[in-house]
Amino acid sequence: METNLLILPGLGNSGEKHWQTYWHKKFENSTRLVQDNWDEPILEEWLERLKEEVSKITAPTILVAHSLAVSLVLHWAASNNNKNIVGALLVAPADVDSPQHTPEIIRNFSPIPLVKLPFPSIVVASENDPYASFERKQYFAEKWGSDFVNVGQQGHINSDSDLKYWEEGQLILQQLIEKIGSIN
Repeated sequence: METNLLILPGLGNSGEKHWQTYWHKKFENSTRLVQDNWDEPILEEWLERLKEEVSKITAPTILVAHSLAVSLVLHWAASNNNKNIVGALLVAPADVDSPQHTPEIIRNFSPIPLVKLPFPSIVVASENDPYASFERKQYFAEKWGSDFVNVGQQGHINSDSDLKYWEEGQLILQQLIEKIGSIN
């Protein structure tokens, strides 16, 4: 199955050394969502931009979300749908409900919806991610109906993790694509 990727960066955007940036360069079938305000995100604005982008999608597409963008996907899925969104790769979800893990500037994304997603998804989690406890990410995956992948000690799975093209992540994405293909 040929699928497109919609790359959804989190707080601060994904910089030049972030795996999302590498993937966007590598995968010709990818689009990157650009927000107006990366550093002081407002849920309603980010959600409106995602809705605009998703409304243009006419081919099977997987949402590739990192950190804060994971909660954006859940907020979108709680009250919107598009049959062409066929899956989501949810990497290092930031716990927007937890003041001990995330900055106050993103509290307007709280509470994170705990709804079962209407499409296959995988939550990718690191054991030493400072933005959410490992147990909380397992709980999210359970509530969202997502498969759960532990990638060990990878920090926040971001630029600081120095993953470049993040081959392990590409294999996880391939697992998701195969799962979607077996359903359709």
